[in-house]
Amino acid sequence: MTVRPILRWPDPVLSRVCAPVGDRDITGLVGDLFETMYAAPGRGLAAPQVGEALRVFVMDATWKDGDMSPVACIDPEILWMSDDTVPMDEGCLSIPGVAATIQRPSRIRLRWRGLDGAVHEADLDGAEARVALHEYDHLDGKVTFDRLEPEARAALEADYAAVPS
Repeated sequence: MTVRPILRWPDPVLSRVCAPVGDRDITGLVGDLFETMYAAPGRGLAAPQVGEALRVFVMDATWKDGDMSPVACIDPEILWMSDDTVPMDEGCLSIPGVAATIQRPSRIRLRWRGLDGAVHEADLDGAEARVALHEYDHLDGKVTFDRLEPEARAALEADYAAVPS
């Protein structure tokens, strides 16, 4: 496993809609994603953030609180989102140094395939739902800036431009 460089916005790969993984062997990529996520340290990381435009992300919403619960989501699908939403500050490993207040559904149902090929489905809420939605956005070529109103986006982009690289 290798810690890979994390692409920074506005790298064009971060704006691409990713291709399905299908039957590709991505065991090495998933290992690298976990290694890179934990080293960053983040709670989630999507393949396009390391330059791979494939529909896969990893997450571990609880590890910073002591309990590890790593999940690799290959070709994920959001089956359902709650109508109730919650605002929360979100950081992004591809946009270091700034956080955006993003309104997201509080609960979702996610289906994905694991590395073993098994199909999984789970109802997620709290931090797990937020991390999954954030990483899923990356698979559709979206970053937190894309979830903001134009004025808030311009202000946050200015803050980001001031962050040393």
